[in-house]
This record gives sequence, structure tokens and C-alpha cells, in this order.
Amino acid sequence: MDSRFAGQVVVITGGAGGIGRSLGAGFAAAGASVALVDVDLAAARSAAEGLAGGRATGHACDVADGAAVDRTFEEIAAEHGRIDHLVTLAGGSLGTPPTLEDITEADLSLVLDVNVKGTFHCAKAALNHMTPGGSIVTVSSIGGRQPSPVTGVPYAAAKAAVSGLTRKLAKEVGARGIRVNSVAPGLFLTDRLAARYAAMPEEERAEVLGAIALARFPELAELVEPILFLCSSASSYITGVTLDVNGGRYMPL
Repeated sequence: MDSRFAGQVVVITGGAGGIGRSLGAGFAAAGASVALVDVDLAAARSAAEGLAGGRATGHACDVADGAAVDRTFEEIAAEHGRIDHLVTLAGGSLGTPPTLEDITEADLSLVLDVNVKGTFHCAKAALNHMTPGGSIVTVSSIGGRQPSPVTGVPYAAAKAAVSGLTRKLAKEVGARGIRVNSVAPGLFLTDRLAARYAAMPEEERAEVLGAIALARFPELAELVEPILFLCSSASSYITGVTLDVNGGRYMPL
């Protein structure tokens, strides 16, 4: 029986999405109580109800709204009694166009507000409740580390910023016994990205797949275990890193 997170409380933003649900299930199976935060309250509650294992709750919050984030995290801490770990999945390209000529100022603001400000707001709010042994895992992207064929400039800028935020935050709170790391997933074909990939010419799709050393796209579960590892005591001397989870499409020096 997996009890890595028994008695601990994990907050997952973007928790009603496919990755959020899979991650919530992974933490719950390892004994954690899970708070799923999403802009859609009904979806967050539905996702929480579907988790077996530890206690789970769903909460509505726009992570770009700092005051709303503070209220939500106070609510979670009061309801669960503590916050041990935070995973900031909320973000993405959010339906904005990938082509430079089509990107508006509103598109840029939306992507930066949710990905960068949202990560900052949630990390700051969670840290108000964390004690030594706590951890934060932010979510960057391969698209913030090298050019992506399916996402635009705002997304690349936002995800690169998340990696920088992670390193600085790790330095700020390390002496408190709290670790901050990031994961940079490759091309997980969620519904929106799957549609964009399917719309690409066949030769471009072949080029994308051919650039992946493992020659396949990932399963959602293949992002869950790396995040569990970064939150667990098995990574107790790891902080400030960005862990690439991309099948070998990007191999940093």
C-alpha cells in the first residue's frame, strides 16, 4: 500500500482538467487529502468526488485574481487543517492563437496572467500555510525551453518565466525547509492540443513525432509519478530544478 502522503494535504490548481484529475488520483492513492482548484466549480467538485482514497474537495478560483487566490487558500487550510504541497497546473495557451500575426494584446495578457501571475499568487498563498517539509511543483513546458510547433510566443514567454520564478522562489524559501521545483512536460495531447496537432500537415506531424527519442507521445500517468516524486521525501535534497518530461525531445546540457 502506497502511503507516501498519508496525513498530508495537496492543493492542485487546474485540478478539473485531464492531468489534474490523474494527478489528484495519484496523490489520493498515496494517502493524501486533495484540494482541487479550478475556475469551474462544478467540474472541480465532480473531479473531487471521483477520487478514491484520501479526502478530496473542489474549489472555484481564478488564479489570476490574487485576492480570490488568498481567500481560496484560506478556505482550504481551514477545511483541511493544513497545506503541505502545491502543484500549479492551471495555465496553458488557453485557446489563444499560435501564429504571431493573430495574437492580440488580450491574448498576451490572458496567457501571462494565468500562467505567471497565477503561479505566483498560488505559491505565495500556499506558503502562508506551509511548514518545513512542504513543497511546491510549478508547471513549465518544453515550449518554454525551445520553440514549439503548436503554441505561440505568449505561451513560450510565460513558461520560461515560470522556470525563472521557480528558481528564485526555491532560493527564497529554502532555509524554511520548503522545496520548489518545476516540471516541463513535452507534448501531452490534451483535447485542445490534439486538435491543433491533427490540423497540421502530415509532414509536420511526422516531424514532431520524429523529434521525440522515444518515438511516441506520453500518457497522462507519465507526468503524475515525476510530480509525486518531486513532492515526496525521496527528493528531499532537490530544489530549484526543472525536470524535463518529454521523451527525449529536448535534452538540455
